[in-house]
Amino acid sequence: MSAIVYTTSATATGGGRNHGHAVSADGALDVTLTLPKAMGGDGAPGTNPEQLFAAGYSACFLGALRFVAGKKKVQLPDNVSVIAEVGFGPREDGTGFRVEPRIFVELPGVAREVAEELAAEAHIVCPYSHALRTTTEVAVTVR
Repeated sequence: MSAIVYTTSATATGGGRNHGHAVSADGALDVTLTLPKAMGGDGAPGTNPEQLFAAGYSACFLGALRFVAGKKKVQLPDNVSVIAEVGFGPREDGTGFRVEPRIFVELPGVAREVAEELAAEAHIVCPYSHALRTTTEVAVTVR
């Protein structure tokens, strides 16, 4: 296994996704968590885990896209964008919940065939995509 080059953490407190709070270890991320109205929430201001996941995934995928384009000597336009859409719902087996992410890549001015090739390779490179595509074990420890 290769060496981990960066580790961070975040802590959620209070009500978790419903009137909770999350903060990163370095304090750079400090958010109020609220449940969306669509999920029974009261519409209070704040964010939710799905929005945070979508933001992280879209940024990570864009980084992977830039990495792949750089290796292939393809110049990406300044207005490149990656949209991560994250759906949330019950699992079919009734034992919990699932997220259903989708990635939309917008590469204006890049030939469709090239854009599709870059997006496919970025999906291989991106660690979020890799974790979702494979069986990634998550260590759960009670302290």
